[in-house]
Amino acid sequence: MASSHRRPEPELDALLLLLLILIALAVGAAVVAPFLRPESGEGSIARRERLAELEARKEAKYREIRDAELDYRTGKLSQEDHRALDRGLRREAIAILEEIDGVTEDQGEEEQRAREDR
Repeated sequence: MASSHRRPEPELDALLLLLLILIALAVGAAVVAPFLRPESGEGSIARRERLAELEARKEAKYREIRDAELDYRTGKLSQEDHRALDRGLRREAIAILEEIDGVTEDQGEEEQRAREDR
């Protein structure tokens, strides 16, 4: 009686081995890539912290704008008071967004210089 279990073809074994090696290399590259980026210096850490602080301030300002809108809709603020408050809050939000733009532009310029130096 012939056995119904056959050994896979040698070419198939080689393809599976090659596929496993490629997967291992891809995983290894994904793990190592963050450590090879030029932004691992102290300046980039300070920039990321500054950006995180600005993002938190932006979200807080947006929350203040929404709260002022709610206060107006529920009658806690007059239309005149709401307009004045809203203008001021939006001016502050714009200033925060401009600071975020400045930080991200500086980061982009530094990354560009790092790529050119390679």
